[in-house]
Amino acid sequence: MTKLKCIAIDDEPLALSLVEEYISRFPYLQLVRSFEDAISGAEYLKNNPVDLLFVDINMPDITGIDLVRSLASKPIIIFTTAYKNFAFEGFELEALDYLLKPIDISRFTKAAEKAVEFYNYKNNTNPAAVEESFYVYSEYRMVKVNTAEIEYLESMEDYIKIHLTGQPKPVLTLMSLKKAQEKLPVDKFKRIHRSYVIAVNKVKSIHNRKLKLADIELPIGESYTESVRTWAKNF
Repeated sequence: MTKLKCIAIDDEPLALSLVEEYISRFPYLQLVRSFEDAISGAEYLKNNPVDLLFVDINMPDITGIDLVRSLASKPIIIFTTAYKNFAFEGFELEALDYLLKPIDISRFTKAAEKAVEFYNYKNNTNPAAVEESFYVYSEYRMVKVNTAEIEYLESMEDYIKIHLTGQPKPVLTLMSLKKAQEKLPVDKFKRIHRSYVIAVNKVKSIHNRKLKLADIELPIGESYTESVRTWAKNF
């Protein structure tokens, strides 16, 4: 069974005790140390790599954000905070999740399960299994995207929208369409336009440089017409 080595850092003793107690409930989490000040925690992490870090954002000596940024080797990060609205810089740090205090056990459970899942994903040596899903950073946390659920990807300048079957709201993430396509099986996803990549098995019809999916019709770019014609022969 996967067992993640954890560190917890929080300058509030009660909040730290709660995280410690929650960690103890999960057999796949192992708390190796906890700290009430960020500097001591940062010093420990320099010489003692761990798998998962629970760290408070708002601390008096250095912030959780600055602590994580200072680490040469970063574990999986779950931020904790007492503030609903805060200037959040976790995007560049690709935090897995953040928990709002007082932390509810059900919300902690979701974050812990996601951490184990993400750890297994990162350490999976089976390429076929990796192709089944990938992670993107969206709305302050890492979000798992199952490739089988993708209908199409849409470029929005520096961002992309990942449209999923049966989901009314797409996943929005800062990524180029080219970079996103590199995460997908080449035989199952094709670019049809400078702004669109589609799942081949979601295509309903192709006619007059228009490609029909379940609920939307997308244009086929002129420079992609020939490549679409090639793979669509078996359509």
